[in-house]
Formats: sequence, C-alpha cells, structure tokens
Amino acid sequence: MGENYTAEEEFEWEDAPLAPLSATVSRDLAGLRMDLALAKLFPQYSRNRLQVWLKSGHVLVDGRQPQASAKTIGGEKIEITAPPAADVAAPRAQRMALAVVFEDADLIVINKPVGLVVHPGAGNPDRTLLNGLLAHAPSLRKVPRAGIVHRLDKDTSGLLVVAKNLTAQMRLAEQLAARTVKRTYLAVVHGLPPASGTIDAPIGRDSRARTRMAVTTGGKEARTNFEVLERFAHGPSPAALLECRLDTGRTHQIRVHLQHIKCPIVGDTFYRRGARSGPAFPRQALHATALELVHPRSGKPMRWSVPLPADMKKLLATLRRAGSDAG
Repeated sequence: MGENYTAEEEFEWEDAPLAPLSATVSRDLAGLRMDLALAKLFPQYSRNRLQVWLKSGHVLVDGRQPQASAKTIGGEKIEITAPPAADVAAPRAQRMALAVVFEDADLIVINKPVGLVVHPGAGNPDRTLLNGLLAHAPSLRKVPRAGIVHRLDKDTSGLLVVAKNLTAQMRLAEQLAARTVKRTYLAVVHGLPPASGTIDAPIGRDSRARTRMAVTTGGKEARTNFEVLERFAHGPSPAALLECRLDTGRTHQIRVHLQHIKCPIVGDTFYRRGARSGPAFPRQALHATALELVHPRSGKPMRWSVPLPADMKKLLATLRRAGSDAG
C-alpha cells in the first residue's frame, strides 16, 4: 500500500509556520495532557514536533509557558511560535512534469507515476514529488511538508492529494484521522482470494526485519476491505484483480494484508515470501485508482478517479490471454 502519512510519523523536512498559530481549547478536550491536546488542535504537525516546541517554550497557554505534564481545562488560548528548522536543509524546487488531476486555491490532486518518490529521504535527496510541488506552487514553502498529508510508495501509482495552505492541510489531516477520506486501490494478486472480505489484522514493525511491516499482535489497528473484480487462470498459479478499500492507513497496509491471506501482490518481491510461479511484473501491481474527501473550504464531497497505468493494463491483457489459451 501507499505509505499513508499519519500524525504519528515524522517527515525528514518540515517548515515551521511563518506566522504564529493559535487555537482555543474546546470543552471536549478538557482533561487531556497538553501534548495530546496540541496534537488534536494542530494535526498538521507531528506529536513529536509539538512536544519539542512545548518543552522548548514555543507554546503559550493564556500567555504563559505551561508544564509539559499540565492538563487542559477547556477555554484556554493556545499560541505557537515555532523556531525555524535550522538543522535541516530545505529541499530545492525542481521542475518536473506533474500529472495534475485537479487544482484550486486549496488542493492539488496528483496522479503519481511509478518510480516517483513522494518526499526526500535516505537515498532520495531530491527529484521527489515534494521537490516538484515546490516548483509547481512556490507558496507551498509556507505549508509543512509542502502540503503532503499522505504518501504512496515509490512503485505504487495513482492519486494523492496535497493541501495548498495551512487551513486545508489541517482539515485534510482531521479527515484522515477521522477515517472519512475514502481511498480505493486496484491490485493484481497471486492465488485464489475469497470473492470479498475484510482483513482486520493489526500492523506493526516486523521483529525480524525492521524495514518491513507485518501483522503482529502489538501492532496498530488496520482494516482493508476487498472484492474480486476478475479471476485469471495462469497454469498452476491463478491470479486475480482486486478492488481494495482502506478503513485505516498504515504503512504498506494493502501489501502486508494481502500477503497475510496468502495472496501477495504480483511483483511485490519485498513482501512475497517463498518461490511462486505465475505472472512476472517489475514492481508491485498496485494502483490508487479513486479518492474521495470533503473539500476543506466548500464542505462539498469531491471524488476523483484515474485509470490503470499502461504497465498494469498490459499485465491484465497478458493474464486474460493466458487464460484464454489455457481454455
């Protein structure tokens, strides 16, 4: 699955706000630890970063610096004046062709191609989507993470939404946290999955390989709904085209869940275990085909969809032809 950003994950680069942020603690947040209340009030920032600002004196509550362990009572005015991230070099704006599906004053919806990394990291210092976004819309330097609120893996194609201002980013982050953003993926898998179902299995770090995720009892709640759209005969190794809908957004969720039910995604050598015959493919056959959310300004429901990329269309044609030949 795409690596969907949550407020608990930290990006390697994050601009501080150019102007102070403020909010009032609502009554329903009364009694929370200050760091937890801040995470609710400012979901566009990670909890770790908010804790750093709280401990370093950059958060004021009714004009005073609170103790990190203080609890809210409701009605307090919170003000944040964050320091610049002096220890991290800001990424460069780099022009690149972006497949923009939709854009207005608040949102950019991108159809991300295979091979494009979403943001800079180890081994990928530039030429990422974030670099391209900064060239496409320079004002995104004023928005944390250049407006990125969720991610897709390098080799997963499809739809990704970007916020163009702080208000839009906060409201999108709230929708993601409330699980009201609907994301639909198409995946080609090995095996014989049930006609439909829900995979409800917690996901966490794999204790045997920390770069991988796995279904584990100590993991976070994760739920994937799926439906078989088409089945393919391919000798001793059948395959299927699935539509997958996410209830949660854990790192590599679809990839881990489908491996868990012994129907790994075709081409996903990172999670596919053991030798398996059947169709070959140079990357995980996974595509984010549809995205639904509420527009952060108008409040209207919005939906976008994009067709499969050429390589997955070719894979399906090969599978159908092989099934026809076998018949």
